[in-house]
Amino acid sequence: MTVESNPEAAPQREGAPPRPKKRDVHGWVVLDKPVGMTSTHAVSVVKRAFAARKAGHAGTLDPLASGLLPIALGEATKTVPFVMDGRKAYQFTVAWGTQTNTDDTEGSVIATSDKRPDEAAIRALLPRFTGTILQTPPKFSAIKIAGERAYDLARDGEEVELEARPVEIDSLVIVSHDGATTTFEAECGKGTYVRAIARDLGLALGCLGHVAHLRRTRVGPFAVAEAASVEALRESPESAAAALQPVKAALTLIPEIVIHRDAAARIKRGQSALLRGAGAPIELQAAYATCAGTLVATGSVENGEFVPHRVFNL
Repeated sequence: MTVESNPEAAPQREGAPPRPKKRDVHGWVVLDKPVGMTSTHAVSVVKRAFAARKAGHAGTLDPLASGLLPIALGEATKTVPFVMDGRKAYQFTVAWGTQTNTDDTEGSVIATSDKRPDEAAIRALLPRFTGTILQTPPKFSAIKIAGERAYDLARDGEEVELEARPVEIDSLVIVSHDGATTTFEAECGKGTYVRAIARDLGLALGCLGHVAHLRRTRVGPFAVAEAASVEALRESPESAAAALQPVKAALTLIPEIVIHRDAAARIKRGQSALLRGAGAPIELQAAYATCAGTLVATGSVENGEFVPHRVFNL
């Protein structure tokens, strides 16, 4: 997660309009990030639209990719792991015949092939790329090697060796195929690289390939259909406010436990609280507690008690 807090204000230029005063804003903005914008820049756009003190995103989206980038404001940053750990969905196009050092169009060409795959050959390979598979991340990735980002080492010309690791790909289907390119839809778990899917498909087919177009359509509980555009956020304070979702929007995939005021008071002090009632759960690995509709904490249930892990100040 990348979280940006309010730094010490820089001196304002003489004659410049006054900067809006930073304020506490809590909630999620599901942004439809355009191609060419970095995730860090996208966070800055959202912070500026709300004059928010604190913001962070739930999973980097490459500049050349578009689509869903969930951005947390204020207390919502405490729920980022629940979004990042969720399933993701992508639509992407693979251009056949060329391999690049970044496995997408941003990189330099390192190998070419005159061979082009037919749709039947691609379809026959897809079962090898679904389920739990071993995947070697791209050399140009944010994975750390001895404290350094792999992409920084690769850009400096150093040889980058990354180990294959297990990832989960729930589905991988062909949307369209024209001979030179194939468009896919994929649903996958945390840590899966679509660029690596394209690279490995190209190698397995003997024709090479790289990602020419990538759009993320889902992250955890959020779908691109509910996403707001950069233009809408910049249009007016009212249009920006309409895009703000509550903090607990990130938690819809785990159980909600409604508690009484006395239990809420204990939990806010960091203490566990006994859950009462015939339907109260006994054991839960993850849940969130609300009191009178307000989010109180995320945590677990152990022996019939709610144990808070993160407490919210809302």
